[in-house]
Amino acid sequence: MVEILALIPARGGSKGLPRKNIKSLGGHPLIGYSITAALNAELITRTVVSTDDSEIADIARKYGAEVPFLRPSEYAQDDTLDLPVFQHALEWLSDQEDYQPEVVVQLRPTSPFRSPKMIDEAIQTLLAIPDASSVRGVVPSKQNPFKMWKISPGGKLLPLLETELEEPYNMPRQELPPTYWQTGHIDVIRAETILNGSMTGTNVYAYHFDPLFSVDLDNSLDWQRAETRLKSLGNQIILPPHQKEVIPSEVSLLVLDFDGVLTDDRVYVNQHGEETVAAHRGDGMGISRVKKAGIEVVILSKEKNPVVKARGDKLGVSVFQGIDEKREALQSLMKERNLSSEQVIYLGNDVNDLPCFPLVGLAVAVADAHPAVIEKAQLVLHKRGGQGAVRELCDLLLDSIG
Repeated sequence: MVEILALIPARGGSKGLPRKNIKSLGGHPLIGYSITAALNAELITRTVVSTDDSEIADIARKYGAEVPFLRPSEYAQDDTLDLPVFQHALEWLSDQEDYQPEVVVQLRPTSPFRSPKMIDEAIQTLLAIPDASSVRGVVPSKQNPFKMWKISPGGKLLPLLETELEEPYNMPRQELPPTYWQTGHIDVIRAETILNGSMTGTNVYAYHFDPLFSVDLDNSLDWQRAETRLKSLGNQIILPPHQKEVIPSEVSLLVLDFDGVLTDDRVYVNQHGEETVAAHRGDGMGISRVKKAGIEVVILSKEKNPVVKARGDKLGVSVFQGIDEKREALQSLMKERNLSSEQVIYLGNDVNDLPCFPLVGLAVAVADAHPAVIEKAQLVLHKRGGQGAVRELCDLLLDSIG
């Protein structure tokens, strides 16, 4: 069996996005995506995070990675290259544990979207080619370098590439040689290549993958794009597991928004102006089980519509509708029931739910919530509103209380 180490580099410092390696993306710290993909890849035999930061180390361990050492500060500077980081890790593991993998897979946290299958395929590409020193994940480049220029000191444009093609910058794009961009998603490298002083070696082979997975997180705009891309990927990637410790230990009240939480936020209107909505049967079962566990469930809705009360009656829960100021209504509910914030969970999807978040022990968002809600939520569910999100939260709550 080939010993294959997944090594995830995650230093604490970051100028563009402070603490980005543990910043929440879709309700999980960014590093959780790379760890989860590595742990679910069939060919990875060990998953290690190299970090200089104790908080990142603790989070990495919670998501299942090993952090056997903290990286020395000299290998965690803004200008530190990958090579000394990986050489340090391999030398430490060899000296301290007599562990010497044959292959190292680099999974950068800032390129979080990859499936375990992609990792295995990239590894298989390397193993199938005896002279391959490394394999790099690539996608077609968005801009063809044959149409790129450099500028001389005098201001003259000079072709970036020297080529036998006659004026390639004037040729149709379709007639130019295809070019590819290294994304940093997956690099598979023979350990001896790294120890001999290179992150690639001389025989570098390509692993082609769908550009849909390609994002690189350096600024806030990248983050917004990643949130949107995460939803479009669906089950093409394995999401990190929810951490049970985020659920408060003693919950007495579960508060649910209606539209976009118990429904998919769509409304059906017939020729008489009558409205209907779509609900998920699994949500009803989840609510029933939570109530049997002694936890009260209420619906707090801005909408005032008979369908809201009808659904609440069907579920056997109290309904408070036509609420413009949800914060004040929630404060009254908690005061009447003599509940502390740690005893209350709130599940919402839109910006009018945000004022309630600071009042409760756990603020939760459905998977397709407004970006501002996802950013502020302490937990983001995998399911969308009206598609089993309430059932997912109910199951997590019941699992946490045994």
